[in-house]
Amino acid sequence: MQPHHGHDHGVGADTEIRPLAVALGLIVAFMVAEVALGIVADSLALLSDAAHMLVDAAALGLSVWAARLARRPPQGGLTFGFRRAEILSAQANGATLLVLGVAIVVEAARRLASPPEVSAPIVVATAAAGAVVNLLALRQVARANRESLNVEGSYQHLLTDLYAFAATVVAGAVVWATGFDRADPIASLAVAGSMLLAAWPLLRRSGRILLEAAPEGLDPAEIGGAMRAHAGVADVHDLHVWEISSGFPALAAHVLVERGEDCHAIRRELERLLQDRFGLDHTTLQVEHTSARLLGISPLRTDRGDR
Repeated sequence: MQPHHGHDHGVGADTEIRPLAVALGLIVAFMVAEVALGIVADSLALLSDAAHMLVDAAALGLSVWAARLARRPPQGGLTFGFRRAEILSAQANGATLLVLGVAIVVEAARRLASPPEVSAPIVVATAAAGAVVNLLALRQVARANRESLNVEGSYQHLLTDLYAFAATVVAGAVVWATGFDRADPIASLAVAGSMLLAAWPLLRRSGRILLEAAPEGLDPAEIGGAMRAHAGVADVHDLHVWEISSGFPALAAHVLVERGEDCHAIRRELERLLQDRFGLDHTTLQVEHTSARLLGISPLRTDRGDR
């Protein structure tokens, strides 16, 4: 076994925490004001914005917690540390976007049938102020590393909230100018649509990692073919390619080499191939001579390399 773990794996969490924490403070402060104003104005668009901001706050709080967990070093039975806490956070963010979007659709349908009277000036002013706050928070989160699904989940929450504020401003202006109260629930439907569209990619990507599917863009068949085509390699089997966390792909395989070949040299060459061609720098290769396998005896030379 020749471990090579001197480099960083995956997406670093240390630069994510401060921007997420600043964004969290901005969102919580404005959310409290928006709830009060939404009740006064009797606006579903404002209350749906506030509900989304509550979920944003929860998502950001979860993201900060997950990023802190991910910084903890591996210990005991947690040989990869808490890196997958970020993936669980992304999964939770996607699920809350989905549930909230469906809930807003249901309430919007009710209000389309029986629209309440909406205080348009309060709606427009509050939504415009919210858009400014949301832009500031979005800018903070954008400074973090969005390759992390944890950060991307929070970013998508805030981005859909920005769409919500824009739709609410338009709805409030329509009600103010024309008295068409149904513009408010119609805007809520647009907000819900943006939530559902943002939820699916988060759930799909985080679900693939939790199911230990091959990372997107990496084809195990292509990787196996490239390894088998390498000089001196007789066969490759038990090939597994998965993702520990965002930006942390890993590979393990059993490699049979021709009789008389240097197992150690071929392992090193395969590691360079996997790193240079496929971006895989965390690999575990068990290498042995094919002659030993064919004869049904224990291999005389076995080399396991873990990069």
